[in-house]
Amino acid sequence: MIRVSSIFSQLLQFFPRLEFEALVRKHAAERHARGFTCWQQFVAMLFCQLAYAQSLREICGGLAALEGKLRHLGVMDCPKTTTLSYANAHRPWQLYRALFEQTLARCQAEAAARTKRRFRFKHKLLSLDSSMVELCAEVFDWAQYKRTKGALKLHLVLDHDGFLPCYAVITEGKTADVTVARTIDFAPGTLVVFDRGYSDYDWWLKLTRSDVHFVTRLKDSARYGIVECRPVVEGTNIIRDEVILLTSQQEIGPEARLRRIELWVEEKEETMVLLTNNLKLAASTIARIYRDRWQVELFFKALKQGLKVKTFVGTSENAVQIQIWTALIAILVLKYLQLKSTFGWSLSNMVALLRQQLFVYRDLWTWLNDPYQAPPPLVAAEQLALGL
Repeated sequence: MIRVSSIFSQLLQFFPRLEFEALVRKHAAERHARGFTCWQQFVAMLFCQLAYAQSLREICGGLAALEGKLRHLGVMDCPKTTTLSYANAHRPWQLYRALFEQTLARCQAEAAARTKRRFRFKHKLLSLDSSMVELCAEVFDWAQYKRTKGALKLHLVLDHDGFLPCYAVITEGKTADVTVARTIDFAPGTLVVFDRGYSDYDWWLKLTRSDVHFVTRLKDSARYGIVECRPVVEGTNIIRDEVILLTSQQEIGPEARLRRIELWVEEKEETMVLLTNNLKLAASTIARIYRDRWQVELFFKALKQGLKVKTFVGTSENAVQIQIWTALIAILVLKYLQLKSTFGWSLSNMVALLRQQLFVYRDLWTWLNDPYQAPPPLVAAEQLALGL
């Protein structure tokens, strides 16, 4: 039998120590460290996410209960709760953002090789959305949202090739979605999907001039003039396909022209009006693109239900940032496992079963491809004959 380390130890091999230490030096994260390294902190916070630990005491107690299983994780001693709390409050959270970006590059390479494109067009398809995380205003006084409530907002761009989060920003709950969207630079030729919360005519025009396509919903209060009525294929749910010009942008010229597509949604028994600056794709394709935006909602649901982003083990802004970035790193690893596994995993089922197997000594990929197969029995090593 080939002996292996625990599954958690094999997961940590996704993060090469030399590259991790290079990031630590770049961000000067261990400038005042006294024995407790950034790697030990990362192991503890990743354990918090994958084991769904509820507190610092549960993180440190869970690691301490492992006795001799810590050394192969690169951890010599179990951290104390006060030590971990101080590190989360004072060490730069930018280290974890850099680690997220480094991990994302590996996952994108795997997704490009294994993911089949859902659409025939060549545009890079991205979804832009945000999700609110409510906090207690008395405890998290830095995240004021309302008089009696605190909140932060996670702004996310989801890459539909593998459904990977390719961009994330954490802000206060009061920050408007479109305020963050204006700061994002999309590559020319990208197709971005977002909802009505990103209604900004000037920003839409900037996207058009940058050769970035978008699909969104048009507000009922929008004023426009019809430039052209396009033919509609009979037997589809498309009611109207029109080229319009917003009233506030009539003086700009042809580059401000947009496309209004009205369709019938059978499930809700109501009409929906879509808006796009792409004048070439079929109306039915635009409708399918907007329907695929639901994947970002499913991503937020999986993130909040499977990982630790709704309650926090630290109260400072730095500690909250570290915990959320660690959750994003963890979900990248889970997505990577889902891409490479031959078993038909759902993300929620993988998180639940992996949580029970973290410190089981068996091969990770064998378990991922056949999780319900019993592990091979241990075979005692044969004693070699003593030569005389």
